Parts: sequence; C-alpha cells; structure tokens
Amino acid sequence: MGVKLYYTTVTASREIKSQQAEVMRILESKSIQFELIDISVGNEVREEMRSKAGNATAVPPQIFNGDQYCGDYQLFSEAVEADTVEKFLKLE
Repeated sequence: MGVKLYYTTVTASREIKSQQAEVMRILESKSIQFELIDISVGNEVREEMRSKAGNATAVPPQIFNGDQYCGDYQLFSEAVEADTVEKFLKLE
C-alpha cells in the first residue's frame, strides 16, 4: 500500500501541470512518500486510473492510497485548506 499519484507528462493544459506540481510539492513538504504513475505511457494506464476513480472522464491528478480512491485535485485542495491531508490520504 502507499500513496499513488496518477499524473501526465504530456499535456497542453497549464492548469493540469500546475495542479500536479502543487500536489507533489505539498506531499513532499509533508514528507509523505508517493508513487508517480504517468498515464501518458498508454491508454491502458489512463483507463485504469479512470476505472479506479469511478469516473470515465477523470483527468490527472488523481490520488489513491493503494487501490483506494482518495480524490482529485479539488478534494485534495479542500483537505489542505482544512489541514486534513493525512485523513484524505487514508493514512490515519
């Protein structure tokens, strides 16, 4: 088990790039180890992310703890504001 961050290295969206970078920066600042999974390596990885998230149109970043879905950037951002990141990541 462990925190997994689905992200992409190939996107024209500045918003997605910014969101991914912010999630990584916050996890690193809290010394939370995480695994990066790049969905741009193939359709099967993107479909796996969408299937696990339960959303056929999900875009990165998507955050999991093992196979448990934690949420997307919006939910992560709300957890940061509420200072409940560890609970959001199911680490408590």
